Amino acid sequence: MKVLGITDGITCGAAIVEDGEILAAVNEESLVRLKMAYGFPRQAIREVMASVGLQPDDIDLVTVATNNNHFFDGIRAWDGWFQRDAGSARNTIFMLAGRAASLAVIPGVEQLYYTSRSPIFAQRRRRIGAIVAEEFGIRAKVQFVNHHLAHCTSAYFTSGFDNALVVSMDGGGDGDSSHIYTVEDGMFRRVGHTSAFHSVGNYYSYVTEVCGFKAQKHEGKITGLAAAGEPKYLDLLDSLITFSNGQLRNNGRVVFAGGIAAIEKKLPRGWRREDLAASIQIHCEDLVVRYVTGYLARYPRADLAIAGGLFANVRINQRLAEIPGIERLWVHPGMSDAGLAVGSALATCMKNRKALRMAPRKSVLGDVYLGPSYSELEIASALSENGLEYSRSSCVEKEIARLLAEGYVVARFNECLEYGPRALGNRSILYHPADRSVNDWLNRLLVRTEFMPFAPSTNIEHAADFYLNVEPARDSARFMTVTFDCTDWMKSTCPGVVHLDGTARPQLVRKEDNPSYHRIIEEFGKLTGVSTIINTSFNMHEEPIVCSPQDAIRAFRLGHLDYLALGDLMVKSPEPIKHELRPMVQVRRPATATV
Repeated sequence: MKVLGITDGITCGAAIVEDGEILAAVNEESLVRLKMAYGFPRQAIREVMASVGLQPDDIDLVTVATNNNHFFDGIRAWDGWFQRDAGSARNTIFMLAGRAASLAVIPGVEQLYYTSRSPIFAQRRRRIGAIVAEEFGIRAKVQFVNHHLAHCTSAYFTSGFDNALVVSMDGGGDGDSSHIYTVEDGMFRRVGHTSAFHSVGNYYSYVTEVCGFKAQKHEGKITGLAAAGEPKYLDLLDSLITFSNGQLRNNGRVVFAGGIAAIEKKLPRGWRREDLAASIQIHCEDLVVRYVTGYLARYPRADLAIAGGLFANVRINQRLAEIPGIERLWVHPGMSDAGLAVGSALATCMKNRKALRMAPRKSVLGDVYLGPSYSELEIASALSENGLEYSRSSCVEKEIARLLAEGYVVARFNECLEYGPRALGNRSILYHPADRSVNDWLNRLLVRTEFMPFAPSTNIEHAADFYLNVEPARDSARFMTVTFDCTDWMKSTCPGVVHLDGTARPQLVRKEDNPSYHRIIEEFGKLTGVSTIINTSFNMHEEPIVCSPQDAIRAFRLGHLDYLALGDLMVKSPEPIKHELRPMVQVRRPATATV
C-alpha cells in the first residue's frame, strides 16, 4: 500500500510511505525557502511523488495529520503566535475553560475551543479532499489522523521496538499537549493524555517570549542559554505549572499572553534571562521525567519512544535516557510537527485499525536522507551560472578532511537532503572541533545569534572515547537528538563542541548510513587523532537548511565560507572574509581509545 502523508500546519510537508517503509519526505520550507512554512504543502506533495516516480493512481490512501486545525490555502512564514493579545477570543475561551476546569465545574471544558469550531474543521476536511482530487488527480480516500497519535506512530514505527511506552509532548494539537500509549507488537492502547491547557511546552514558549525571543520558534536558544545561568526561579515556575497527583497542572490558570504576563509579573527587579532560562530548563526536565516515570511505574517497559516538539529539547531527552529501568530511548528524528506527515502515513501500520491491517516495521530506521537530490550536471550548471570556478576532486573525502585539519571551513552539499530539523552531513558546514572560539566567529559570519555550541559528528565506533552512557540512546543519537556527558578527553581535545555544562549533542555516524561522510571523519581522524568534526546546519540565520545547489551557492557566498564541496566538485571562495586559520594539531588517543 502506497500512502501519501500530509501535514498542513507549522512546518508543513509531505511523505510517501509504502508498507511501512518511508520512501520520501520533505517539508515545504525547504522548497519555498520560508522557515517553518505554514499552509498546504503543494510543492512538497509534488516533490515526494516525483522523487518516488508515482502517478496519482498509484496512491492508495492520503492521510492528513491533525483532525482539528484551521485550513490555510496558501503558504506563509510562521512567525510565532503567542501574541500579547490577552483580550483575544481564543485566549478568553482558554482562560474561562481553564478556570472552570480547575474548579472541577465542567470536566473537560478545556476542549471547548476545539469542539466549538467543528463546522470550520468539517469545511477544512472537504477542502483538503477537493485539492488532492482536483489539483493532483488523486482519487484515493482521505483519512485524518489525530495530531498526537501521528507523533506517537512516527516514534514507534521507526524505533524497531516490539513493546514500548510511547509518549508525545508539545505545545498542543487537537486539544491535547500529550498522549501516552502502551504498544505491543503494533497494537496501540492509550493510557493517558494531558490537555493543551496544561501544556509544559507552552510554558517553555512563554519563557522564550519573556527572554526576548520568538515563542514557538526560538526555544532552542533558551536551551543553550540555560547553561550560562542559575535556576533561581524554580519556585516561581512551579507555582504556575507543576506536577501533582500524577498529573501536569496549569496552576496559574493562564495561557498565551496571560502566561507571559504571569511570569513577567512575578520576576524580581534585575532578573537575568540566563537565570530564567536555566530555571525553565531544569523545571521542564523535572516535570517531564516525573510525568513519564509515573506511567512507567504503572506500565513498566524497558523501551521508550518519544516524539513531539518538546522532545526537540536534547537535555530533556538525556534525562529520559537516564531514567532507571530504561534500556533504550528512541527520539523520532522529525520530532516536531515537521514529522507529522510521516507519522500520519505510518499510522496505517497500526494493527488495531479495522480497515487496514499491515505488518508493523521491526527494524530501527536506517537513514533519513529522504529529500531532494541533484545530479552533477545540475550542480555544475548552477556553479557556471554563478560564475564560480570549480575543480573535480579524485577523493573528495580526503581533500575535505585535509582542509578541516588545516583550519578551513568547508560547506558540504551531497546527495539527498536530510529529513528532520538537523543537518546530518549532506547539508552541513564543517570545521575542526579544537577551536573554542568557533561558536563566536562562525556564527557571526552566518549572522546567527546562538547560545548552544556547534554539534559534533563522531564515527559511531569511537563513541565511547568521547561520550558517557551512550548505550540507551545510541541509535537515536545517529540523528543528533540527545546530549551526553563528555569524557575528560573529549573536553580537552574538542572544546569547540562541548557546552558549559560538560555535555555535547552528537551525531553518531554509521558507515552504512552515510559512507562518504563517515570516510571524511575517518580521514580526519588519521590526520589529527580525533574522529570527530564540527557539524552545523548549512544555512543563514532564520533560513531553512539549503536544499538546491543554488541555495548552497547563495549561503556559501553570504557566509564568506572558505570552501564549498558539492558532491565531488570543489569551490574555493573568491571572496573570503579573513579569519585566523587555526590548524588542528595531532593529539594522542587515550589508552582506552577504539582503533
